[in-house]
Amino acid sequence: MDLFSELKGNAYPGRGIVLGYTADGRHAAIAYFIMGRSENSRNRIFVTDGTGIRTEAFDPAKLTDPSLIIYAPVRTIGNYTVVTNGDQTDTIVAGLDAQMTWTEALSTREFEPDAPNFTPRISGLVHVTADHFDYQISIIKSRGGDPSSCQRFTYAYANPVAGEGHLIHTYAGDGNPLPSFTGEPKAVGIVDSQEEFTQGIWEALNEDNKVSLFTRFIDLTTGEVTSQIVNKNK
Repeated sequence: MDLFSELKGNAYPGRGIVLGYTADGRHAAIAYFIMGRSENSRNRIFVTDGTGIRTEAFDPAKLTDPSLIIYAPVRTIGNYTVVTNGDQTDTIVAGLDAQMTWTEALSTREFEPDAPNFTPRISGLVHVTADHFDYQISIIKSRGGDPSSCQRFTYAYANPVAGEGHLIHTYAGDGNPLPSFTGEPKAVGIVDSQEEFTQGIWEALNEDNKVSLFTRFIDLTTGEVTSQIVNKNK
């Protein structure tokens, strides 16, 4: 699928992760975006936090409930980059630090307790070394909105193909309650330019609902990392 067209066709994908391999075979590509319908959700920005990022309130006076909207979406540990839509970022990093696999760490978590949506927890793990690159994507969700049943799915991409990546997001579209993402992560094309990657995603997201976007390119030859942040609130 064309990544930008796919995003443009969904007015409310919620929060989303894109992981992939640029067409020129040079970079691992990462994107994370957030959207919001309520004033509390829209009152956010991304800020740099060490080698990762965190969310913070754009206007602290308007922050009503920080529990599910203030967290560190991106952190790094060793050769791993962790990107998630919630505080399970910290769970994964702590697990990797304790020599656990990321699936073992995530087995301690469930979907978000935000009835009636029960928003899925989506997570990505990118592993880059001098001679190796792979990524994995996870989603933890309720069974069709039934909070008594938790389902966990992990997808591993051991030999990424240049020019291809995968997109996962929290919601299949707008609604009340919001319908959860279903199926496997969507295979999407990945362009060579980080500027085009960033601009294309940002412009494809619904103008009323988009809040913030983070992208990162990792040079697979030199290890150089370049990151970009776009915030609607300025």
